[in-house]
Amino acid sequence: MPEYIPQPFDWVRDQVALYEGSGGTQGTTLLDTGIPVIIFTCKGNKTGAVRKVPLMRVKVGDGYVLVGSNGGAENDPVWVHNLRANPDVELRDETEVTKMRVREVHDDPERAQLWEAGVAIFPTYNEYKAKTPRTKIPVFIAEPI
Repeated sequence: MPEYIPQPFDWVRDQVALYEGSGGTQGTTLLDTGIPVIIFTCKGNKTGAVRKVPLMRVKVGDGYVLVGSNGGAENDPVWVHNLRANPDVELRDETEVTKMRVREVHDDPERAQLWEAGVAIFPTYNEYKAKTPRTKIPVFIAEPI
């Protein structure tokens, strides 16, 4: 089994540990905001290691929207490159764990619809969009295999 490499930020690493360690009964919101989060597990594109990423819970039908905002930073988050190289993930939504495949959504109107679903849950995505020098923030949809 590949090595698990935890997230570099303490609060993110701690949240993943709490969420997974409790079987999805604790640590299921973004800090004290009350906004639900999911955790997806993917394979690192360079290391092949297991990576676990908490993101806002944006459910659309049977799928989940994954927004690569990186807080409006200049670069995409590392996990975006991981998903582009290895689209098969495991997604935890509280106590439910599902094998999924992700695809990056480039085309409007689907991308616009998914972006708006994300903003409805986490309006700060629009602030990140205005702040970043990137042309577009990557948007993915994770769908059951």
